Amino acid sequence: MIQTASEIRRVIPDAATETAWIAADGHRLRRIDWRRIDRGGGQGDVAARGSLLFLPGRGDSYEKYLESMHEMYLAGWQVTGLDWRGQAGSGRLGLDATTGHVADFAQWVDDLVAFWREWCRETPGPHVVLGHSMGGHIVLRALEERSIDPAAAVLVAPMLGFAGVPLPYALLHAFAKLRSRTGDSRRPAWKWSEKPGELPAGRAALLTHDAERYADEEFWREERPELVMGPASWGWLEQALASMRRIMAPDSLARVRTPILIIASRADRLVSPRAIRKAAALLPDAQLVEFGPESAHEILREVDPVRDRALAAIRDFLDQRAPRA
Repeated sequence: MIQTASEIRRVIPDAATETAWIAADGHRLRRIDWRRIDRGGGQGDVAARGSLLFLPGRGDSYEKYLESMHEMYLAGWQVTGLDWRGQAGSGRLGLDATTGHVADFAQWVDDLVAFWREWCRETPGPHVVLGHSMGGHIVLRALEERSIDPAAAVLVAPMLGFAGVPLPYALLHAFAKLRSRTGDSRRPAWKWSEKPGELPAGRAALLTHDAERYADEEFWREERPELVMGPASWGWLEQALASMRRIMAPDSLARVRTPILIIASRADRLVSPRAIRKAAALLPDAQLVEFGPESAHEILREVDPVRDRALAAIRDFLDQRAPRA
């Protein structure tokens, strides 16, 4: 009996397998795979219409997106989810177990490139990639560098700028660089809650209008304490701003030839809707689907009318731009 997507939000689905991918330097990155094989059997044994790599955002884990990944599996895709180095179940790079740190965003790009090459050899095409928030940022940077070659890419609320920033990015970047280099760059850049790892009040309103889906994250944090992550480090903030300035340059975006679908919310209070619209206008082959106040940042964890529209747009886009081989 094939499980429905709503049945697996708080359980690893029977169709999926959790393992690890070992990077060249020996670092262990956690992964989850829904594999399809053609044995002529039941619904789970039909040949894949292609393979989809899902990449979560800052502080995320793939558990938060089990429902969406399973829906893509049910739509015929072979699906893989990967945790970024230094967060969720892929270890830590900072001073403690809750601060998110990376010395250089290039490290994440390098991991993606190495994993992508290996994954493409192991899985049936066409190969597509879906990145949420910071994951979308890293996907776009890899595309700009032409170091991955998906048939199509989907960016959901990509982190291309921060919402509500009153200062020019050059000035903000200089300030973050100063703060990063006048102390340990691994220290947290902002206060998160009175108790490290505890979800702060008001956080839910930034992410989703769906209380039950928001509670899924709390469930997994209790079930798997290693997933808990709080604020980012000053080093992360400095590198994020440097990387944003790099990939948002018009000549950088003009180099991207991959068909891209961007899904965003005009009411996003974490990433900049204005930066997303700018990127969509400058990318040579991009479609933009925008929501209004009905959606917060985590569009794929929103209430059903929002999710259903977003997932339908993703399926239609992939059917058009990455048809079955």
